[in-house]
Amino acid sequence: MALTDIIANMLKRKTPDDAVESASKGGLEKTLGVWDLIILGVGAIIGSGIFAVVGIAAAGSADGTSPGAGPALVLSMIIAAIACVFSALCFSEFAAMIPVSGGAYSYTYATLGECAAWLVGWILMLEYVIAFIAVSCAWANYVVQFLKGFGHILPAFITNPPVWLVNDFRSAVHTLSSQGIDYHSVIPSICGIPFCINLPAALIILFITLTLIKGTKDSTKFATFMVVLKMGIIGLFIVSGLFFVQPDNWTPFAPNGFSGVFMGAFIIFFAYIGFDALATTAEECKNPQKDLPRGIIGSLVVTTIVYTLVALVLTGMYRTQGHVDQAFLGAPLAFTMENVLHGWVSKAIPGFMSVGIIAGLTSVLLVMQMAATRILYVMSRDNFLPKVFQKLHPKFNTPHILTWAVCIVSIFGTLTLNLDAAAALCNFGTFTSFIIVCAAIIILRKIDPDRPRPFKVPFCPWFPLAGILCCGGLMAFMMFSSTGESAKLSTELFFAWIVMGILIYATYGYWNNRKAEKITEIKEIAENE
Repeated sequence: MALTDIIANMLKRKTPDDAVESASKGGLEKTLGVWDLIILGVGAIIGSGIFAVVGIAAAGSADGTSPGAGPALVLSMIIAAIACVFSALCFSEFAAMIPVSGGAYSYTYATLGECAAWLVGWILMLEYVIAFIAVSCAWANYVVQFLKGFGHILPAFITNPPVWLVNDFRSAVHTLSSQGIDYHSVIPSICGIPFCINLPAALIILFITLTLIKGTKDSTKFATFMVVLKMGIIGLFIVSGLFFVQPDNWTPFAPNGFSGVFMGAFIIFFAYIGFDALATTAEECKNPQKDLPRGIIGSLVVTTIVYTLVALVLTGMYRTQGHVDQAFLGAPLAFTMENVLHGWVSKAIPGFMSVGIIAGLTSVLLVMQMAATRILYVMSRDNFLPKVFQKLHPKFNTPHILTWAVCIVSIFGTLTLNLDAAAALCNFGTFTSFIIVCAAIIILRKIDPDRPRPFKVPFCPWFPLAGILCCGGLMAFMMFSSTGESAKLSTELFFAWIVMGILIYATYGYWNNRKAEKITEIKEIAENE
């Protein structure tokens, strides 16, 4: 095959019409309305970030390398939301115009062609699966801490389980070493190989998997319960905290000037990530052209209001200028309620906050695994992955084989994952997909200007360009300004992942697509005869 033919195939686009036609044969059940989408969006966005990251954004990091925004944290929240809005508008235009599962992968296929689509899908796999693994480990840590509070009620093996049963090997060794204990004397071995398993993480992964297999509608009902629970905890903080706000704590408003405000925006941005997962549910929406843009923008609006109120109350209750207690940086909402509030709320706060965080992480897990399986499902339909992954459950019409595959990979991932590097890897994947979607909007406006667009990004190309600059700047900041070992490791792993994806495409994806095209051509000739 000539080089020009190979390049032409790599740039071959799957038009929006072709994508919609393929989706119509998919068989996924359409059960989601606009409120279901907003619930899923809020469930994906509001996780552990609001319970933890706001402390560092407001007061700065403990080592002094990151200046705090102080009461101007509310401005940081708004700036981060605006940065997300540019990308969210681009996702909304694509979701309304090409209502198929796959999100950024499908949009790239329609604009930049086959090779770029594969790489975006490969990066999205990294983003969602790694995020799913990382959040499941965080969920397990919070559950273990929560159960310790029931030591006088529950058996000791539940409230104080063996270290090898609630950690991966690296974390277990670190914990034992810090206590001066030789891990060989504690961690069991199988055929001479030390054995550790994060059992709580494995159990929540199994639970989420079974919930998703039963269907998107049942999953949304469960997500609704989790979202209501965590929003109730946040609402308790806002309402009860209003009575303890001291206006003097809001002065000076921006103790570190613009540097503190923008650093706070960099940190807070990660608390907004998750709305893009909604685009992967397009084939399960009753009216995707109208409901998806409303769901994406609506979830961002709801979370921005919640985050802004939290920022105002938090900085009004506790003075964030100057020195702050170390515990505030790790758990700002819990610390503030426990040390500033009085009465039954302050006494019950450890349990309340634990329940809220666990509920928040559970809803994030649900959306992350759903997004990962829907992207892989569409990639399989496009011949990049084996056809077996296209099979749907005979009763629930869900991609059950893919859901189980993600489950198994994730459980193995909990045994080895470096959580700090995993978080940075997820961010790299998110920024890359946001940049490509913003660029794709500009490209498709040029090459297909007459296509009906139920929702249009205003002020194009300026808004998409602003999205590219915001996400590109944040990504460059992470790569070149971070000096920690985890940051360096995640940067190296990200580029290694891309190289691996190119090799898989060159040896399997490209040729499998050519084979599928030849089979389709033969079928068309036979039908015409």
